Amino acid sequence: MSIKRLVFCVLAGSLAAAAADWPQWRGPERDGISQESGLLQKWPEGGPPLAWKATGLGEGFASVAVAGGRVITQGQAGGGQAVITFDEATGRQLWKAPNGDAYLNRRGGGPRGTPTIDGDTAYVLGSNGSLIALEAATGTQLWRTNVLQRFNARNINWGLSESPLIDGRQLIVNAGGGGASIVAIDKNNGNVIWKSLDDEAGYSSAMVVEAGGVRQYILLTGEAAVGVRADNGKELWRYRRVSNSTANVATPVVRGDQVFVSSDYGTGGGLLKLAANGDGVNADEVYFNRDMRNHYNTPVLIGDYLYGYSSRILTCMNFATGEVAWQDRSVGKGQVIAADGLLYLLSEDGVVGLAEATPEGYRERSRFSIPSGEYPTWTLPVVANGRLYLREQDTLYAYDVSAK
Repeated sequence: MSIKRLVFCVLAGSLAAAAADWPQWRGPERDGISQESGLLQKWPEGGPPLAWKATGLGEGFASVAVAGGRVITQGQAGGGQAVITFDEATGRQLWKAPNGDAYLNRRGGGPRGTPTIDGDTAYVLGSNGSLIALEAATGTQLWRTNVLQRFNARNINWGLSESPLIDGRQLIVNAGGGGASIVAIDKNNGNVIWKSLDDEAGYSSAMVVEAGGVRQYILLTGEAAVGVRADNGKELWRYRRVSNSTANVATPVVRGDQVFVSSDYGTGGGLLKLAANGDGVNADEVYFNRDMRNHYNTPVLIGDYLYGYSSRILTCMNFATGEVAWQDRSVGKGQVIAADGLLYLLSEDGVVGLAEATPEGYRERSRFSIPSGEYPTWTLPVVANGRLYLREQDTLYAYDVSAK
């Protein structure tokens, strides 16, 4: 084998391994879809084999990020929030780093946001506004700030829930301050690059898109879906119809120059087409309906169809037209991600399901349950490197779903 061919094979193998990681909220592309293949197409009775179980996470709804052989999440115990890291292979706790005071709420306290792993660094936003950059290997603090204090913002009703977006050197968060609703922070040192708008913060997380000839960040704030220029934060467009007065939670779903945004509390979802307009961008409504009302879940887009929970009902809807293909109560109201062509479902009662991603109808292949506790099981499931990760407050389960 030639040196060139050897190098190519090594690089290809490295890229394949990296692609199986889940380094941030909703996976590598923030679309809820794992890069995995070769997974079990049906689970044994009682569920797939349990690889390991870790306890001691404490209170919270934060999901996990998986990269570099580490599983990183957040929890709350002993009077404060903390970033917690486990060994991917064994579940052994590697390190724990404090991240702000405790956050208490009648619907469950603790952190909500998922860490973002970018190279050797983990970036984590606590529910009280504490934003921290840590060495992923050791937990050593690189820098810290509090976005509520720094940008003179108030916390929202159920606590900040965002998972930071990293784009180049910019870290994007919806802080919710006056003139500093959306902020770009230098990921290397915590300095402010730009700040923009006056919207109250939402519970959603940002997406990045190149559309209408402009690189832009799309966020569902507490007041509207908005697009701002990536280079300076200038507002490009605003879409209020999808916003409600209670909680805007779902992450925008992006494909090319089209964006789907949705919320519940009787509101609904709309598809927008982004098009250049001189130096700006227009966001034209393609359709709006009440058939995909996403509460705390975000749908996954597979082929031409969205699969997500419209309030309590799992719904398959044509992305381009808004036409509903089917609805089913499935495992109950919950979360959905996708891997290896299948839907992974987790209800707020701890029921886990595996179903086909097809517009022809709901076809469930397997289900099992994990113990549920005092609060609903709201944490997003994750599939990475042959493992299915499920969190129920203090406990993290890692199931072996690899068919190899």
